Amino acid sequence: MGKLIVHNAMSVNAAFESPTPDAWLVLDNDSSDDGLDQLVLADALMMGRPVYEGLSKVWPQLTDDPAMGRSAGRINAMPKYVASRKLTGPLEWNATLIEGELDRAVPALKERHSGNLVVTGCGEFAHTLTRLGLVDEFWFWVHPHLWADGPRIFDGVGPVPLRLVSATPYRSGVVWLRYRPEAG
Repeated sequence: MGKLIVHNAMSVNAAFESPTPDAWLVLDNDSSDDGLDQLVLADALMMGRPVYEGLSKVWPQLTDDPAMGRSAGRINAMPKYVASRKLTGPLEWNATLIEGELDRAVPALKERHSGNLVVTGCGEFAHTLTRLGLVDEFWFWVHPHLWADGPRIFDGVGPVPLRLVSATPYRSGVVWLRYRPEAG
């Protein structure tokens, strides 16, 4: 049975969108490579409509060049599941709409896959999965920045007690934190 993992980068104060177009989180080779490896090793990606619409405009054009390693081809080929009340199928970029209610559809997808189902983005879709208790792990890539503006990850969700599974620090100051929801 697969695990559902919410995978997100954020600042120390939990901002997940850049306050300005030219500002972004620390991109160092070690943490960036590890973060991308986790996506490449996944069985499938899951996302809400806004993330799908943004990524599907960029990723299909990427190729396996030396800077990207083999990740572009792998990510483009892997199955993607999209939650949307507005889109209709068929979708491009090897994507499929999630059919039915999430509380039934997501466990069925977890049964179908033996590896990780990685949720990209932390908007309404990730919030709903969290509220429904469907998330097996949260992976946060915390970058050494404080941003004054912008939405904060999981605003309005909770309480959800979490147990730290591991913490991996990188030379750049990025820390990869893995949490599991506490049973309760």
